[in-house]
Amino acid sequence: MLAFSLQLNGLLLSIISPLRPSAIHEDSTEQLAEECHPGTTARVRKGREKCDEPLVSGLPHMAFSSSSIMSGSYSPGYARINKRGGAGGWSPSDSDHYQWLQVDFGSRKQMSAIATQGRYSSSDWVTQYRLLYSDTGRNWKPYHQDGNIWAFPGNINSDGVVRHDLQHPVTARYVRLVPLDWNAEGRIGLRAEVYGCPYWADVINFDGHVVLPYRFRNKKMKTLKDVIALKFKTSESEGVLLHGEGQQGDYITLELKKAKLVLSLNLGSNQLGPIYGHTSVTAGSLLDDHHWHSVVIERQGRSINLTLDRSAQHFRTNGEFDYLDLDYEITFGGIPFSGKPSSSSRKNFKGCMESINYNGVNITDLARRKKLEPSNVGNLSFSCVEPYTVPVFFNATSYLEVPGQAGQDLFSVSFQFRTWNPNGLLLFSYFSENLGTIEIDLAESRVGVHINVTQTRMSQIDIASGSGLNNGQWHEVRFLAKENFAVLTIDSDEASAVRTNSPLQVKTGEKYFFGGVLNQMASSGLSLLQPSFQGCMRLIQVDDQLVNLYEVAQRKPGSFANVSIDMCAIIDRCVPNHCEHGGKCSQTWDSFKCTCDETGYSGATCHNPIYEPSCEAYKHLGQTSNYYWIDPDGSGPLAPLKVYCNMTEDKVWTIVSHDSQTQTTVVGYTPEKYSVTQLVYSASLDQIRAVTSSAEYCEQYVAYFCKMSRLLNTPDGSPYTWWVGKGNEKHYYWGGSGPGIQKCACGIERNCTDPRYYCNCDADHKQWRKDAGFLTYKDHLPVSQVVVGDTDRPGSEAKLSVGPLRCQGDRNYWNAASFPDPSSHLHFSTFQGETSADISFYFKTLIPRGVFLENLGNTDFIKLELKSATDVSFSFDVGNGPVEIVVRAPSPLNDDQWHRVTAERNVKQASLQVDRLPPQVRKAPTEGHRRLELYSQLYVGAAGGQQGFLGCIRSLRMNGVTLDLEERAKVTSGFVSGCSGHCTSYGANCEHGGRCVEKYHGYSCDCTHTAYEGTFCNKDVGAFFEEGMWLRYNFQASGTGAREAPGRADGMSDPQSPASDLAQEQLSFSFSTSKAPCILLYVSSHTTDFLAVLLKPTGSLQIRYSLGGTREPYNIDVDHRSMANGQPHSLNITRQERTLLLQLDHYPRESYHLPSSSDTLFNSPKSLFLGKVIETGKIDPEIHKYNTPGFTGCLSRVQFNRIAPLKAALRQTNASAQVHVQGQLVESNCGASPLTISPMSAATDPWHLDHLESASADFPYNPGQGQAIRNGVNRNSAIIGGVIAVVIFTILCTLVFLIRYMFRHKGTYHTNEAKGAESAESADAAIMNNDPNFTETIDESKREWLI
Repeated sequence: MLAFSLQLNGLLLSIISPLRPSAIHEDSTEQLAEECHPGTTARVRKGREKCDEPLVSGLPHMAFSSSSIMSGSYSPGYARINKRGGAGGWSPSDSDHYQWLQVDFGSRKQMSAIATQGRYSSSDWVTQYRLLYSDTGRNWKPYHQDGNIWAFPGNINSDGVVRHDLQHPVTARYVRLVPLDWNAEGRIGLRAEVYGCPYWADVINFDGHVVLPYRFRNKKMKTLKDVIALKFKTSESEGVLLHGEGQQGDYITLELKKAKLVLSLNLGSNQLGPIYGHTSVTAGSLLDDHHWHSVVIERQGRSINLTLDRSAQHFRTNGEFDYLDLDYEITFGGIPFSGKPSSSSRKNFKGCMESINYNGVNITDLARRKKLEPSNVGNLSFSCVEPYTVPVFFNATSYLEVPGQAGQDLFSVSFQFRTWNPNGLLLFSYFSENLGTIEIDLAESRVGVHINVTQTRMSQIDIASGSGLNNGQWHEVRFLAKENFAVLTIDSDEASAVRTNSPLQVKTGEKYFFGGVLNQMASSGLSLLQPSFQGCMRLIQVDDQLVNLYEVAQRKPGSFANVSIDMCAIIDRCVPNHCEHGGKCSQTWDSFKCTCDETGYSGATCHNPIYEPSCEAYKHLGQTSNYYWIDPDGSGPLAPLKVYCNMTEDKVWTIVSHDSQTQTTVVGYTPEKYSVTQLVYSASLDQIRAVTSSAEYCEQYVAYFCKMSRLLNTPDGSPYTWWVGKGNEKHYYWGGSGPGIQKCACGIERNCTDPRYYCNCDADHKQWRKDAGFLTYKDHLPVSQVVVGDTDRPGSEAKLSVGPLRCQGDRNYWNAASFPDPSSHLHFSTFQGETSADISFYFKTLIPRGVFLENLGNTDFIKLELKSATDVSFSFDVGNGPVEIVVRAPSPLNDDQWHRVTAERNVKQASLQVDRLPPQVRKAPTEGHRRLELYSQLYVGAAGGQQGFLGCIRSLRMNGVTLDLEERAKVTSGFVSGCSGHCTSYGANCEHGGRCVEKYHGYSCDCTHTAYEGTFCNKDVGAFFEEGMWLRYNFQASGTGAREAPGRADGMSDPQSPASDLAQEQLSFSFSTSKAPCILLYVSSHTTDFLAVLLKPTGSLQIRYSLGGTREPYNIDVDHRSMANGQPHSLNITRQERTLLLQLDHYPRESYHLPSSSDTLFNSPKSLFLGKVIETGKIDPEIHKYNTPGFTGCLSRVQFNRIAPLKAALRQTNASAQVHVQGQLVESNCGASPLTISPMSAATDPWHLDHLESASADFPYNPGQGQAIRNGVNRNSAIIGGVIAVVIFTILCTLVFLIRYMFRHKGTYHTNEAKGAESAESADAAIMNNDPNFTETIDESKREWLI
């Protein structure tokens, strides 16, 4: 029967995509090797060493057919390339979208390329077409490429030949070319050639009952390596393709489930132990299309490669076994009935297989030669039985009109459909005699029936059934209605049947509309509940009669618009899954969407990491010490990991914990049977490897406490103990030593207890000894296992301690190169970013334009450049034409400051962001090319014929991999490794006057001349003053005179130089107290000049200035409210000659002016007092009155010009010798410092941890970059912990009060140093010996990772 395929306008327009002529290059020889596995019956003859023979030119006229012809001289037999017979090619009677040219090769061929021409010497040629193929001349399948139904570019004139190599070979007997567009000044005209080679294979037809066994010669088959290959096609969504099992529990099963391929494998489980070997992997989708699909399973031990239609998956099986043990046989087509539940619950395969090969055995050939005995049930044949079903494809503008028997009392329809859309019109019909209408639709993935009854008054009957019916599977709908009764059944499941007995009168109409309605009906006011259907239907029955769609295709009877008959062009856009990092894919007919919740990534394809790559990066976002998620490989395959970032030092430490950080006792074992301590880290070894590889330095503390337990023996002897590091390698050196040296730290330093040995423990003493130190060779870290072997002798004892892994620095973050010449460049290997690419880097420059990087292909390219002082451009071409995205900055970018550029391109969209400006996003076309195919080297800093980049680039990451600019610059002439000038961009991070210090890798903040400390000079230094305590700072060092040096030009006093007259002062500090009056701060002089800050008896704040020239000091009463309220307050005073600027807390700054008679210089400053004034000579009476009993409270961040007296007393600085303290100075942060701006609410504060309540334990909520995270305890635990914390806090406060009371009269200076420090061997040991909470803290860390 002649098959018809009707292509419609809307469908064709929706799937048209341009093809780049030279973009599809696939080595046919390699494809042949893939198609024809060794030992199979498939045979492909190579032509000229390639599958590239012309297949059309030698065919007879009868091998050609078409939808129509204009006349006999335009018949399809003349459509041979470079031939001029007849009218010079084929032309149909009408030039519309329903025409096609078909070729029958006579047998199956493998096709590798296609070429077209227009009709000879005419204006008739095709500019775009689609390729369909089939084994039978029915059930056509469109050629797919890049996940789309492909449209090939055609010709631009009548005689030129345009050839396209297929991205993947196609095997079929029939091909059909469907013109999509043609020359506007002519009509459709076509000549064609297909290139390829003959193909032949043994085919076996399975009827759903028969099973084909291959029995082993030795009854058992134990294999370490397997290679299984086969091809299949079927219309069924379920069925077992092959199965084998063994009595030990091993099995292998390949089957179809819901039209997906599932491989289940078990190499062995242990029912009495923890070994669980079952592994299951799913591949493909929509495999019930009755087209050939190729499967190859390659196993080497636990490593598996599963290849389905050229798409490969690589995975490892669960368990610990490597051999597959099968008994008796492996079966194809199903599981022999054995009485086991598994054998009866699974369907046998119904369809065709060819080229079955099991470990080099040609199964199909053995079956054809009757060397194998099929099961007694069913029938095995050697020709493929084709199904009778004819699908019809609908798009958004389609409808199919089918005639019915009018006036019947029974309305009966049934059909099957498949779609991805949750909504769509399935059927619409009018009842006769104006009794109403009926609409069957898909709404929210359920089938609903809506009957509008128009008799006495309008009413509607609604019933619905099913759920999740937009899953791409075939679903059957049966609906029957008669007088006062209707029933809807889904998938022949009686449990789904929904009935109604509402009043109803039925008279069937003449026409049934499937998928949509006529445009005239829609424009005449017909109101439908759902839009047109997009998907496929088949087995359409009306009035219990199967609709002959071939007759409908000839419009006798019925009509249609924009449908394709005998083809289901459904595509699963989620296979392969473009959602990365575990993102969940959902789809409609035209597009897909990724849900990235709880993945740690964001973006259209879950590609972008939401966490920073390192603790170093969090530091430069202004974060403080805390637990953070980091993602060292960015968009790479490794998941984020949780680490502790210690930012209290100049260097940032990344700390990765494990479960054995407490000291553990090693149980007795002999050298023949070792004690193994396995460390379980809070991250995988691959994640830790990413941390160590990017770090500048790593260390891990190990300690071995021994009593008659030897550690390493001699360097030449066999070691008793070793540790296992990265790569599962054994290492025989201990902490404090290095690789290749079988020694401990004392052996390196030559201070072991017994000089004859190189470890203290190797002396085998009966007293406790210790060998400890840091392992610092980071390529060997982390320690994953410690093996101890000498603890079983009488009197032998040993304890082991392994600290967390600590790493500092981030080589990737500061990896930089300077580009001194705009014509120079660095080159790297080709960028591999076919379907997903992200690029990020920092740059700084003084020039307004330059190319950052570029990589080229034949026609594809990708480029990032600075186009002007404010514009950054990201441009690329994947075959659909050049695309450019530009971000315009509000201010110039050539300001010699660091700026960050982030660009991404995936199958959904492309984006570009500069600094924190809003990103620019460009959606990718729904259809078209998706793969970025590049061939040249990657050039950084220049591009051919364009102005290169002049400046610095650092931290260049592409798809999560950092390019080593420094190393490449070292070996490239004219380049400078690294960049200077980090302080120009990051100097503002040094707060409160901290000085930015330039470093090769980054910068640091020098807080020497500030009242603060910490990484960014933002940590207060303060102390608590008891009643009667005071601090004096002498402006001049002892032994120097008051006027030995001239005054500084800036009026500032240097702590190392003698005091000088001051024309200006800058004073700032914070205080809190509950007692008044008191002196907060007093600056005396060698003259009568002074400055005093005091609290009056009412608690109000007063500033007193006396600079001479006036009879009385100048007083400023700042605020009449009491400051002695126990709350922290901050004060800032700046004087410039006679002008005073003063700010208290967050109130506006006030301006004051000294009297005109006042001097402008503070003459000869002598001392600065805190808490109380102890000064010789004449003192202002008011000051003397407030000086007793003295200040009681807290002072912090005290700074007078460049002097920080309180910090000098608490920290060893250059000015510490000029400080004298009377009383016990107890360090304190004085509570929370007052804010100078209104506090941010918890709801809008991006760093507020309350956001984490709704987060998962795995990946907490991260509203912005740099989120600190909790330890993952639940709410009840938090409440209990809070109560316990309050109780402990109350007890501690009581103890502090008692201690202070007991020692309040002792004028000693106390430190927080551990008492055991003198006897401890290290600072860590002192803390462990004296801090009872030390172990508890580690246990809390362990508990967190076990939650």
